[in-house]
Amino acid sequence: MGVGMVNLQDMGQRAAATKEFLNRLATEEKDRALLGAADALCRHCGEILAANEKDMEAARRNGMKEGLQDRLKLTEDRVGAMAEGLRQVAALPDCIGEVLEEFSRPNGMHLKKVRVPMGVIGIIYEARPNVTADAFGLCFKTGNAVILKGGSDAIQSNLAIVKVLRNALEQNGIPGDVLQLIADTDRSVTVEFMKLKQYVDLLIPRGSAGLIRSVVENSTIPVIETGTGNCHVYVDRAADLAMAAQIIYNAKTQRIGVCNACESLVVHRDVREAFLPKLAEILAPKKVELRGDERIREILPECSAATEEDYGTEYLDYILSLKTVDSLEEAIRHINHYSTRHSECIVTEDKEAAEKFLKEIDAACVYWNVSTRFTDGFEFGFGAEIGISTQKLHARGPMGLKELTSYKYTIQGDGQVRG
Repeated sequence: MGVGMVNLQDMGQRAAATKEFLNRLATEEKDRALLGAADALCRHCGEILAANEKDMEAARRNGMKEGLQDRLKLTEDRVGAMAEGLRQVAALPDCIGEVLEEFSRPNGMHLKKVRVPMGVIGIIYEARPNVTADAFGLCFKTGNAVILKGGSDAIQSNLAIVKVLRNALEQNGIPGDVLQLIADTDRSVTVEFMKLKQYVDLLIPRGSAGLIRSVVENSTIPVIETGTGNCHVYVDRAADLAMAAQIIYNAKTQRIGVCNACESLVVHRDVREAFLPKLAEILAPKKVELRGDERIREILPECSAATEEDYGTEYLDYILSLKTVDSLEEAIRHINHYSTRHSECIVTEDKEAAEKFLKEIDAACVYWNVSTRFTDGFEFGFGAEIGISTQKLHARGPMGLKELTSYKYTIQGDGQVRG
């Protein structure tokens, strides 16, 4: 498998041809293959890191932003985390075949609503090579074949990871074509992939707002929209300010290039004088650039003036926008206006205020006194995740195994006919 022209129709046919095989696999066979794949990632870690370094060299040469380089970079620990994700998926219950509902009709028909695979899942993503292993693991456990279209920035990493995983599958008697990578990095191929409805049952984009918008607007395949993360933390008038500072420090700086990082801070006017100097002090070692409104800059003169654009921006950088509000209601209005419906947080000791925030904020994940960085399938106990859905149909929030399934009805009778 090399970088170059591909025949997408052929890839689609080969993926679809594995569906019957996958449907017959027992849970034990799937888990054994996943554990073998995890071990293979660890054994071949050096090869994967060498390939990743080629991508990193190109990224540095091309001036890629630090936050995006962090997404791209693999380390021994990160490869180990990819392997651990596969092991966790193997340890999770197999939801395929689960009976969701069971009931009888007055005429004696007995119906079951049964969880089944989607079939073939396509995933389009950017410089996140860990997605390659995560996507494979979740799709395989749920009996789905997967076709991956990674970004050109991570092509060498993705090729190396997929080679290791396919070899591990084949050593366990599984057709390698249950996992395929589109190696052609031309953008026109991505657009063509979005039209492969004959073979691909579901398409999931992961990446920038531009990528997701392009897939939603151009795909003829049903899409689950994984959104960008303009995530907010609201420091309420009744907040524990020491806790608030630690939550914001973690949410903003623990990893800047991820969709669940805090990008915007909303502060109640009653605590700004006591809180903002403490916040600036704790963020100073990380050199976080602050951009705030006039009332913020009264307290922090070194803060830049925030624009309307700042409040709607996912920076993926050491930049934080700040907004002063006069009430909880104003905070909710501001966040709902600028939110990308990903992850939002309130820090408060006021239970009534927290419950109002949890109820009225329109986002996939709404936190009370918890860092937004926990919006993650691994942290939620789902094993690896396929992405964070910010839409409302079919799936919302971190998408684990069950979000990659559909269902069918089986109907049993004893000769009923409809009059």
